[in-house]
Amino acid sequence: MDRSFWTLRVYFALVVAIVALHLVRQPCSADPPAADPGPLEIPLTASDRQHWAFQPIRRPAVPSVSNVDWCRTPIDRFILAQLETAGLSPLSEAERPVLLRRVTFDLTGLPPTPDELEAFLHDDSPAAYDRVVNRLLASAAYGERWAQHWLDLARFAETDGFEHDLVRPNAWRYRDWVIDALNKDVPFDEFLRLQLAGDELHPDDESAVIATGFLLCGPDMPDINLPEERRSIFLNDLTGTIGSALLGLQVGCAQCHDHKYDPLSQFDFYRLRAFFDPVEIFKDHPLPQPAPPPPSPAERELIDRLVAAEGELRALDDLLRQRLKVENPDLQPTRDDLLKALTDEEKPRHTQLSQTIATLKKSVPTREIPLGRVVRESAANVKPSRLLIRGDFRREGPEVAPAYVRVADLKTSPLAPPSEGKTTTGRRTQLADWLLDSENPLTTRVIVNRLWQHHFGRGLVETGSDFGKMGSDPTHPELLDWLATELPRQGWSLNALHRLIVTSAVYRQSSRPRLTDQSPAQTARDNWHRALQLDPDNRLLGHSPRQRLDGETIRDALLATGGRLMARRGGPGVRPPLPAELVATLLKDQWQVSPDETDHNRRSIYLFVRRNLRFPLFEAFDRPDTSASCARRNRSTIAPQALILLNSELSLASARDLAGRLLAEPGEAAKQQVRRAYRITLGRDPSAGEAEMALEFLTVQAARLRDSNRPATDLALPRPYPAGTDPYAAAALTDFCLALFNLNEFVYVD
Repeated sequence: MDRSFWTLRVYFALVVAIVALHLVRQPCSADPPAADPGPLEIPLTASDRQHWAFQPIRRPAVPSVSNVDWCRTPIDRFILAQLETAGLSPLSEAERPVLLRRVTFDLTGLPPTPDELEAFLHDDSPAAYDRVVNRLLASAAYGERWAQHWLDLARFAETDGFEHDLVRPNAWRYRDWVIDALNKDVPFDEFLRLQLAGDELHPDDESAVIATGFLLCGPDMPDINLPEERRSIFLNDLTGTIGSALLGLQVGCAQCHDHKYDPLSQFDFYRLRAFFDPVEIFKDHPLPQPAPPPPSPAERELIDRLVAAEGELRALDDLLRQRLKVENPDLQPTRDDLLKALTDEEKPRHTQLSQTIATLKKSVPTREIPLGRVVRESAANVKPSRLLIRGDFRREGPEVAPAYVRVADLKTSPLAPPSEGKTTTGRRTQLADWLLDSENPLTTRVIVNRLWQHHFGRGLVETGSDFGKMGSDPTHPELLDWLATELPRQGWSLNALHRLIVTSAVYRQSSRPRLTDQSPAQTARDNWHRALQLDPDNRLLGHSPRQRLDGETIRDALLATGGRLMARRGGPGVRPPLPAELVATLLKDQWQVSPDETDHNRRSIYLFVRRNLRFPLFEAFDRPDTSASCARRNRSTIAPQALILLNSELSLASARDLAGRLLAEPGEAAKQQVRRAYRITLGRDPSAGEAEMALEFLTVQAARLRDSNRPATDLALPRPYPAGTDPYAAAALTDFCLALFNLNEFVYVD
């Protein structure tokens, strides 16, 4: 035998000997293994709180600047102070059409109409722009636009996700609540409290209870074999979202071990999770309803007759049961047994009573109580919360009580015990109060930074959900704290903060220099080139940043330009038709098209949100994965974006609708149609060169189509198509509208 064989035999013998020796040394008694003591929590040190985000918020003084005349709000002084320190100057105000398009898309997610543009261009009063801002903030479209930003954070969807992706039939109620709350300008402190503890604060208020849907937005895997594992995964995800969305801390990193960089321990994570441990997670619950009005005399008579008939029928059935029990004591009679036991004299009366009850039930008014995916909690029999060793739900560690995140709890606030007579623990109410406490260094900084981010494309802190040591430092720390103190001063009104930002001079800047602009010491163009060298990423905001529209806004703009955008609001998510090639890949009934075709043209926020299937246009334009909280959407540039805008059914249908709109409006001359098309799609008039190019295209394209000898039925004719119109010229107008949709200017806002 070769040497390797004997080597293996020797190795095997050694292993057996070691195992045997280990077994011999084991104690004879069946003592259980020693309990795992679990992790130990390292105390916080003074250096742990030295990071800027953990410092108390103090209202800074508004800085002095040289170019005072440029400033419109205190915000401008903070921006200008850094620009002047860097030797830079801001650009002048954008032209009116550009400014109107910017603020309209920003606040409502819709393009300005030609009438709105005309009115703004002819309003010479100093308050013209302020009136535009107030109109936009007062419109229902404002809530529909800004609700999507919050829903991205909340991970809102109408299905569970994972393999089966089951539908949540009542999830839409929370989406509608967010829209309504923003349109009513519910103060942010109340907005947050209701979502964390609306059922504790106002248990009889349907709206307040629906708000708690925020806590239940996350993905779920109902087919997990172990309920404890399913619940633990959901609570961990919820706790991580609370940390990132509200505190700007990656708390979820500490569910298995202490955070590697921030002073967040595993105990911090499970103490925060303990606030939500008593919550019922996986059921829809009846929503509180006001007491019904007393019945009218006629309704009372019907109810009395129904009660009497049901009582008589019940007595007759009891008599039949007794009769059958005498014959067979062990029988558990069914409905068929009861009917067979009727005598010939009893049968007519039994039939008459059954028919009377069925008729009366149709006439007696009934009240259906709606269900909602909302939080339900009971203070009775609350189990102790425990740290999970290595995050494993099967390895329970030390008991933990709910407590605030230590590094952000500057006052070391104690948690009050449950109140006597309360049906809930009151934990979530106290958590909301702590989050909104003036001494909490994070919550208000986080929300004002998010508002700034959505207005400028980048937050003062670029990592909006990570204010920790691995996140970005603020570009304007004093401005961040000034805004964080200004929000409570404004009564927590988000509208007031929006107004302050969009009326500032920094927001109203041009995105590029104009040839006629002059700065005090040099031309605007020279200043522009200097800014590109010193501040290439525009972090100092020396000019307005261009921003690309997201997929939902592009779809809404396409529908709006064609005049087909439906104003209907609220209700379950709508499912418009999908491309046939995509439907072929889906499971049966995974996307049942909504029967009402008018619903297919509603705003994108009302489209059904399925975690495992994103609407194709949204997929191409970076809609986030709803399984995770999204602080800032990606902004990619990929080929499918151009292909969808050029070739999709939505783009072509919108081009036909716009062409039909142009043909139906007064002024049939091609020059007027071109001007009108530019105003509808781009919010401005065409330049002389653009107008000339457009007219040439219409002429050449009509001739090309005519020479192709294609029948009119094969052409992309406008909708509606006016009788007697040259079909080739009309189809050329459709192609022109489609070309406008494919301009960079259509999907980018200056």
